[in-house]
Amino acid sequence: MKQPERLLILAAVLVLARPYPGAAEGKDLHLKNGNIITVTGETVKGGDLVIRGGKITGIGKNIQTPAGAAVVDLAGRWAMPGIIDSHSHIAIEGSVNEMGDLMTPEVDIRDVINPEDIYIVYALAGGVTTIHTMHGSGNPIGGRGIVLKLRWGKSAEEMIFRGAPLTIKWALGENPKRSNALGMGPSRYPRTRMGVEAAIRLEFEKTKDYLNTWAQHENRLKALKKGEPPPLPPRKDLRLEVLADILKGKYWVRCHAYQSEEMLSIMRLCDEYGLKLACFEHGLEGYRITNELVRYGVAVSSFADFWAYKWEAYNTMPHSAALMAQRGVLTALNSDDAERMRRLFHEAAKTVRFGGLSEAEALKTITINPAIILGIADRTGSLEVGKDADIAVFNRHPFDPYTVCEMTLVDGEIFFDRAGYLEARKKAEEEKKKPEEEAGKEKRS
Repeated sequence: MKQPERLLILAAVLVLARPYPGAAEGKDLHLKNGNIITVTGETVKGGDLVIRGGKITGIGKNIQTPAGAAVVDLAGRWAMPGIIDSHSHIAIEGSVNEMGDLMTPEVDIRDVINPEDIYIVYALAGGVTTIHTMHGSGNPIGGRGIVLKLRWGKSAEEMIFRGAPLTIKWALGENPKRSNALGMGPSRYPRTRMGVEAAIRLEFEKTKDYLNTWAQHENRLKALKKGEPPPLPPRKDLRLEVLADILKGKYWVRCHAYQSEEMLSIMRLCDEYGLKLACFEHGLEGYRITNELVRYGVAVSSFADFWAYKWEAYNTMPHSAALMAQRGVLTALNSDDAERMRRLFHEAAKTVRFGGLSEAEALKTITINPAIILGIADRTGSLEVGKDADIAVFNRHPFDPYTVCEMTLVDGEIFFDRAGYLEARKKAEEEKKKPEEEAGKEKRS
């Protein structure tokens, strides 16, 4: 897309005309006459949703409009929970990989959140309300991630999903051993898959020694006699501090992996050290080890039909995500791509077409399942009374091949409205033409 066109779209979004007075400012809303897909319960045909204070306070039929609430007539459109992308790299300023060292847990994506990234708007246009944006996969132990709500127009701090568990990115396979280079820097250890795991193990052995050193220091402080000077504390290591917090369970590990053998091995390692391995990212061969994934309680955030872009991504199939879900693995679909993110509802539909999942189970792969993986299912991922009013409205069923997202709400506030956007864009184009027309008149005179 050319820069002038990007700026035009941005201008249209910034002056977005809302056809529902007060709705844009997060006031109370009453969504009427729609088909309400709750995900965790029954779909309410011809139903209503009531939103007060950014929370869902009512779901049903023929609900009376609360005093002062703005009314939105859905006119038979479909409302579903806002889509959650559990593996994203948008809303980040600059590179997603810190390649200056082998292990980089000290770096934090939170430090480089870009709330003005235009891809936030594109995601909202596809019904996405929450993302987990992450460090890349260039390091065996990479940087820390962050869960965001796509509150376009707000500051970086205002976009952070408060209360979401802390996460850290690990990676196995071709990327951390730099099989394909891809601008990831010069050759260095490790160069093999076994070396990647050995490097991770070595870091946690260092961390255990580090924690023991500090424990000994604390014991010396407790044993001090009155009047004795306290000993100097050990040198603080910011990298090992984060790794120590992983050992203490303060971070959930999100591990980039493709091959089943590596996934099995790292599950054993995490079990040995008592680490919270929450999810495999991509995990294309997870369908081969479903029993083990269930036993270790590890989820998979995968693709619907994207593979064979490198050697380790060949051994999968379009049934992979569905097979994992059917066999009890907590399975989500992610984008890993700003373009794919705005059509995750189509990705979920593929699991019905190719994998035989029911519509209900397929919808879970982009709503409640990623919410569980991110530890935020008590707040979002389904339409239930008491949950955040994160909602996507489609003109047809979300799995209809011709469906279009028409409205996206975050915490009950409308952040995308297609009708208002088109009107605003038309006005922006007219405003752009005025100086050109004036210049033409002057030239002719």
